[in-house]
Amino acid sequence: MELKDSVAVVTGANRGLGRHLAEQLLQRGATVYAAARRPETVDLPGAVPLRLDVTDPESVRSAARIASDATLLVNNAGISTSTPLLAGDPDAVRLEMETNFFGPLAVTRAFAPVIERNGGGAVLNVLSVLSWLHPAGLGSYAAAKAAAWALTGAAREELAPRRITVSALHVAYMDTDMAAAVPAEQKTDPAEVAAQALLGIEAGLPEILADETTRYVKRSLAAAPNAA
Repeated sequence: MELKDSVAVVTGANRGLGRHLAEQLLQRGATVYAAARRPETVDLPGAVPLRLDVTDPESVRSAARIASDATLLVNNAGISTSTPLLAGDPDAVRLEMETNFFGPLAVTRAFAPVIERNGGGAVLNVLSVLSWLHPAGLGSYAAAKAAAWALTGAAREELAPRRITVSALHVAYMDTDMAAAVPAEQKTDPAEVAAQALLGIEAGLPEILADETTRYVKRSLAAAPNAA
């Protein structure tokens, strides 16, 4: 997909990776709707702030009506509550699924017809190395991202006849608020991740593996699970 002159909707664009993606899309000549639950927090010159709460169906529908010229959707908004699946708060587990799985599903359902009407384009889902690696302490996040990986594969097949490509971005720790407690040497620069993601969209890659940790885990998927 050619990013110059594309019209992108980036969820969670007010900070972290989302802001880098929106900024680099602007630099490449795209029109960018910078979507956030609180659009007043978007401080990116040249971007169009757009109210979008991925857990609010009316907010999603309204955003799709406003951004009716979209050709690229970046499902970046997400949360991590560090909740284990069995011992953790069930409401926190549901919140992660609502935000990290049902949210991207709802936004994709709303924007796929928009992108199709505009001649086709692309969807990028921001996932995680935890799509494939499932530590107990982050069980709810891993389960939601694993579900979002399945969503990505199914949507790729369903949307291909409508001239919409679907890519998944997998990454481990980035230097963002979500990984604030992680040592700096273990984190990747989100600007570099954003650059890789946009190159992957341009190339139509089904999966974009943004760091060596993610590439190692993907290569290891056929190995037997570790015994406790």
